Amino acid sequence: MTTILMIEDEPALVRILRSYLEQAAFQVETAGRGDTGLDMWRAIQPDLVLLDLNLPGMDGLDVAREIRKQANTPIIMVTARVEEIDRLIGLELGADDYITKPYSPREVVARVKAVLRRASSIQKRANFLQTGDLSIDLDAHLVSRNGEIIDLTPTEFNLLVTLAGYPGRVFSRLQLLEATQGTAYEGYERTVDAHIKNLRAKLEINPKEPQYVETVFGVGYRFSRSG
Repeated sequence: MTTILMIEDEPALVRILRSYLEQAAFQVETAGRGDTGLDMWRAIQPDLVLLDLNLPGMDGLDVAREIRKQANTPIIMVTARVEEIDRLIGLELGADDYITKPYSPREVVARVKAVLRRASSIQKRANFLQTGDLSIDLDAHLVSRNGEIIDLTPTEFNLLVTLAGYPGRVFSRLQLLEATQGTAYEGYERTVDAHIKNLRAKLEINPKEPQYVETVFGVGYRFSRSG
């Protein structure tokens, strides 16, 4: 059974979301503090983390940062923080999605399923992409440059596969959202910029002069044919 770890300090929300997630056939574990949530993540290695940002014990952003140091577990941040900068910081830390309160529990379940589908589809694709010194093994979910492994989150990996699968083709931000999230959420186009920034920081020798992922100003991004 797929396990969801919910790190949330509002008991009413925990009860509601647990009920909806269990009805969707997920196993749900919960923690009410950031520090205990991080300990629980280490102990049970869940398939996905639903992470609040305003937590006692340890801030949610710090929890996400620690998880990303050790693994690529999909993370959905759930928070009352509505400022765009908070969302972008969360995405830059490697979150796969971001939901603001108040929200529909059904939407949360839908987002959980979408993120898990993306992670699963990455594992199931049977293919291998090679461009210049960059190798992308879709079966093993591995990216390497000159034999050195590059550690990507599921969203970053799916974004790279989408772009590298069609070198030279320009993708708009909405198209990339559709490809990587399954649904193009209006108003979230800038989340792609955050993921691209993360991807370049890991992929490019010099992120300020990208060799692989190029910006097409006013349109979106493309993967360089020359790589």
